[in-house]
Amino acid sequence: MEISYQRIYSRLFKYYGPQKWWPADTSFEMMIGAILVQNTSWHNAEKALANIKPYLAPELMEKLATGEMAEMIRPSGFFNVKAKRINAFLKWFKTYHCDIGVIKQIDRQRLRNELLNINGVGRETADVMLLYAFDKPIFVVDNYARRIFYRIGFNMPKTYDAFRNEVEGTMAGDLELFNEFHALLVEHAKSHCKKTPICEGCPLLEMCHQRLD
Repeated sequence: MEISYQRIYSRLFKYYGPQKWWPADTSFEMMIGAILVQNTSWHNAEKALANIKPYLAPELMEKLATGEMAEMIRPSGFFNVKAKRINAFLKWFKTYHCDIGVIKQIDRQRLRNELLNINGVGRETADVMLLYAFDKPIFVVDNYARRIFYRIGFNMPKTYDAFRNEVEGTMAGDLELFNEFHALLVEHAKSHCKKTPICEGCPLLEMCHQRLD
């Protein structure tokens, strides 16, 4: 059976259905969540978001002292560092008057470069913001995608952007597809393709080489 990224996506979508990602009430909450989830689980990021929920608006969050913010987001880990990263993000966001609509009009590559210039915003964080806050179709490379594609049988490029370009270059991807693909890969990694895989009932088993890490 020929393995393709499109086939993987189709199988996962049929099995899990639409994921309706990212889990957030507003685009601003989504972006703060993307910073909080760095180097931790979504469960821990959610705890931090719940603590800071009353301040999840740019004009309220910028009034918080860095130490006060850090205490609120403590459950996310690396809380002092992440508070500084959130402040750096807020400084950038304010240059566009915190207007999501205006930012959406910016070319994807230019916007990506701007996000990557923010202290503490790496490629994965920038790309989830591009995808889920600014409506830019882009494939997000994370550890889950690396794990799943490797076990299936792909020898993916080691660098982030080479991996991303490899996937994007072979899929006729629109915003909705890439939105769902990332969410489906996360769900699959949590349900079946765990560190210790649960292969029984896996929707990708038929095409998987079952390579172990």
